[in-house]
Amino acid sequence: MIIKTDKDTIYTYLEDVSNLKGGNAERVLIPESEEELSNILKKANESRTPVTISGGGTGTAGSRIPFGGIVVSMERLNSIHEISDKSMSAIVDAGVLVDDLKSACEDRGLFYTSHPTEKTAFVGGTVSTNASGSRSFKYGPTRDSVKSMRMLLADGRAVDMRRGELFLTKKDPSIKLANGESVIIPFPSYRSPDIKNSAGYFIKDGMDAIDLFIGQEGTLSVITKVEVALARMPSKILSCFVFFAKEEDAWAFAEEARDISKSGRQGVEALSIEYFDNNALGFVRSKNASVPSKARAAIFFEQEVSKTNEDMLLAKWLDLISSHNASLDDTWVAMNDEKADEFTKLRHLVPETINELVRKSGFQKLHTDIAVPPERFRELMDFYMAAFKASSLTHTIFGHIGECHVHTNTLPWTEAELSKAKEMVLSLVRKGVSLGGTISAEHGVGKTKHEYLEIMYGRSGVMEMARLKKAIDPNCILGLDNIFPKEMLNE
Repeated sequence: MIIKTDKDTIYTYLEDVSNLKGGNAERVLIPESEEELSNILKKANESRTPVTISGGGTGTAGSRIPFGGIVVSMERLNSIHEISDKSMSAIVDAGVLVDDLKSACEDRGLFYTSHPTEKTAFVGGTVSTNASGSRSFKYGPTRDSVKSMRMLLADGRAVDMRRGELFLTKKDPSIKLANGESVIIPFPSYRSPDIKNSAGYFIKDGMDAIDLFIGQEGTLSVITKVEVALARMPSKILSCFVFFAKEEDAWAFAEEARDISKSGRQGVEALSIEYFDNNALGFVRSKNASVPSKARAAIFFEQEVSKTNEDMLLAKWLDLISSHNASLDDTWVAMNDEKADEFTKLRHLVPETINELVRKSGFQKLHTDIAVPPERFRELMDFYMAAFKASSLTHTIFGHIGECHVHTNTLPWTEAELSKAKEMVLSLVRKGVSLGGTISAEHGVGKTKHEYLEIMYGRSGVMEMARLKKAIDPNCILGLDNIFPKEMLNE
């Protein structure tokens, strides 16, 4: 085990993309085996020392930033144990980088479908937040890929879970441990929305028990090993940038592309459908001057194709593009792998640039992660446009429009703008919830969105989450202040 106590050395474990300030810890422990990790947890539980689990530092909600206690980094638990063509799955430690897993799978002609923006995200971290990325439009969030998990509870006891073997109901809310013991949880009365969602603990009567621990943000257990489902590597991925002079045309194109893809009509089936507003396009223009000057919005989409159907599918997409007031002359089509990689880098350029601006400003980024039902999405976008126009704040709107889930990012540059931005973002959150949406579709709640979660579920719903945590972690040491304020555990 590696132990770090020097303040300068451990500083990098006290920050993530959220730019949340004030993180502090007594020391950082880096176990090199599950046994070492179990012993760390046993001692911390006995002394009631808070434990914050550290992944790759790519989170946007401050989950890995500690406020006291110790940090346990998963970076040395990073083995890829198995990649199987037969079972179409991979078994990996929680500290494996998603990018390393994807590369190892591709060497075998297999495809791990999770596609987060940050290449240094840990697999365990993406499970802990139920992350998604752009390709969740077709393949769903991380939850849909998880087949089994191994975890350690706060006292170091092991829990092995395989999808389809244990279910939680209001009548029987018990979780069985590896040693034969059971933990009974107080089954909450709230219900998770039937849309893309990563806000608090997933709850549904009759749910698979494994789903409670996906999206838990390090508050219920420490994930040590994960088995994920794989797909066959597509022979080619067609990708395009489509530019629009009007935002509404881009929205309409995305809506029809989504509906056609979900119906599977004529083979059109998008892998991802991503939106860029004019400000996001400004970031792209900084790297590629050929972005059309009249463009006010853009859609980036991908589709898996083969040699036999590529021309046919491209023709269908071009017909769809033409029907929504977009010029084919200004549409970019990746005709080879090199160009496709360039497009992917341009798509990832937007959040990377935003994070650079946040570091430069020194202020916390205020962002939303709202998703709503498809029939309410236009209303949400209209509200966004009006709110930002009235505020005059620096901002961008971009992301997973195919899933009715776009990110707003508000970048304050002064204390006055920060105060103004906080109030405006709260209005966006309230609007999203009023439309039947979630306050977090993929990034979790962390330490920065407590107020948003209470708007979504009410104080009573969040208190139910606190009671659930206390049933599984009685001494309340894991992930304090993640999802809800730690003070709720004493109420």
